[in-house]
Amino acid sequence: MRNIDEDTITPAVLAAMAKCGNERLLTVMNSLVRNLHAFARDVRLIEEEWHQAIGFLTDVGHVTDDQRQEYVLLSDVLGLSMLVTTQNNRKPAACTEATVLGPFFVNGSPGYENGEDLSNGAKGRPCFVSGRVRGLHGEPVADAEIEVWQSDDDGFYDEQYADSKEPGPAHQARGRLHTLPDGRFHFRSILPEAYPIPHDGPVGRMLDALGRHPWRPAHLHFWIKAPGYEPLITHLFRNEDQYLDSDAVFGVRSSLVLDWVEHPAGIAPDGTATPSAFHTLDYEFVLNPIGQGQ
Repeated sequence: MRNIDEDTITPAVLAAMAKCGNERLLTVMNSLVRNLHAFARDVRLIEEEWHQAIGFLTDVGHVTDDQRQEYVLLSDVLGLSMLVTTQNNRKPAACTEATVLGPFFVNGSPGYENGEDLSNGAKGRPCFVSGRVRGLHGEPVADAEIEVWQSDDDGFYDEQYADSKEPGPAHQARGRLHTLPDGRFHFRSILPEAYPIPHDGPVGRMLDALGRHPWRPAHLHFWIKAPGYEPLITHLFRNEDQYLDSDAVFGVRSSLVLDWVEHPAGIAPDGTATPSAFHTLDYEFVLNPIGQGQ
């Protein structure tokens, strides 16, 4: 490996990895090295820029902690998260499309019965969500686990308040419930609002430098799991949101953009009297059976 120059460095690195016993790791690393070296040659990367890139990635690591995943944000805003999601979720056209998980999912969200209020005191206008989970061939999917999480009226997720001095429940506007025997489900929550991804760190500075905004259109997150079916991670978006065509993480799909119907104060779908206006949303999720293919 002596006297390596800019023309021979790439094959030298590839040769150094040739004895790797993990075939998949070798495939990934060979492609990574080839493409990284090609990128450096294509843009004629200078040492100052390389040091800046290392500093940027170091800053991303310093910001990342239990409440904030800056690397996920970086992957999201570069479109990599959505690309990987799309590649790995090819389904028949009739199935509900998948979108990114995002950085605000947390394990251990509270369980709820159908009809209960998942907002748990979070700020926002009342919203009653109902729907059905079925398989590709029309069959109802009973006892499917549904994870739901969303932002509040101020555009924040509960975990973003983790360092707040304000007392309150640990989990708000998120929870788990299961479908009924006919595949249906229903719960109360709040109307989601558009919000900016965290942009006070290195990813935010990168967006500023690129002339991009950090906003996501209003949406509800869903993660649905049922035996015999592929899991589904997706969003439901509010129609007419100003950021539908410029989502910072490229997660919008037309099939997931819906009308959230506004109702005047009165009797809500659960039979209770609601003193303020409220919204309703109804949607049918279609799961792909395991082994069904595209």
